[in-house]
Amino acid sequence: MSQNSPIRSFSLHRSVLSVPAINQRALEKIHGLDCDAVIFDLEDSVALEKKEEARENLKAFFSGKPLANKERIIRINALSSAFGHADMELVQALRPDAVLLPKVDEPQDVMAVSDLLADADVPETLRIWAMIETPRGILNAAAIAEAGRTLGSRLDCFVVGLNDLRKETGVLPQPGRTYLVPWLMQVILAVRAYGLDAIDSVFNDFKETDAFEAECAHARAMGYDGKMLIHPMQIEAANRHFAPDEAAIREAEEIIAAFAHPSSEGLNVITLNGRMIERLHLVQAESLVHKGRLIAKRQTIERKPLS
Repeated sequence: MSQNSPIRSFSLHRSVLSVPAINQRALEKIHGLDCDAVIFDLEDSVALEKKEEARENLKAFFSGKPLANKERIIRINALSSAFGHADMELVQALRPDAVLLPKVDEPQDVMAVSDLLADADVPETLRIWAMIETPRGILNAAAIAEAGRTLGSRLDCFVVGLNDLRKETGVLPQPGRTYLVPWLMQVILAVRAYGLDAIDSVFNDFKETDAFEAECAHARAMGYDGKMLIHPMQIEAANRHFAPDEAAIREAEEIIAAFAHPSSEGLNVITLNGRMIERLHLVQAESLVHKGRLIAKRQTIERKPLS
């Protein structure tokens, strides 16, 4: 496979709210929410007899007021289903920021959708996200991520789906997710090896705020970029937990400045504040500072008074 450096969408993914496309009331509320991204779900949350109505709802939503400062992702039904190709036609027409593929088991699942988008002359700025929610998906996570670095693949992000994974493996939904951690970390290894983002699974009981906070902290410690949400009540905690703290941003700025100094030219390792810093830390620092600037920009826009 020939690898390249494809277009990436480098957006904030702290809070990724899933909204059933059949729920018009929920769709109407999206504009006033502080989430980083919205998944418009045509799959699990939409009954079989409501699929067409859900697609019509999205046509109306996308033709209305533009959704500002939020990434827009449409979650389709599997191409092998009776609804997948109609969903893809909708994606091609509406041009969201990304399409989310359910139950991705192998690289070909991503490449098939990449080919459909290319054949329809859809710009490469329309990206692909992959739900990793089956045993095969976990086992093939590295191969799927590697396919995301090949020419024309469009893959940017993995979203872990633990509800389906628990169902297929029999792992119980216990606090702390002890028996799921090896699989969650396998996803992190895959995305970090190939430059993708990773979104942690939903927390099912939005009223259990303390347990949700704990799971956000757990996911952040494992290296996840954000969390998939099922209710607006979860947005604030996700934004807080997955945002870099001020001390980390200051340290990242120091690393960037140190490598920019003429004395560091051509060096892969420097000393800063008594610590050895490698050039790979510079890449991490630049990413962290970029994320901090995106957050600050969003907060400035939200505070700006309406004219």
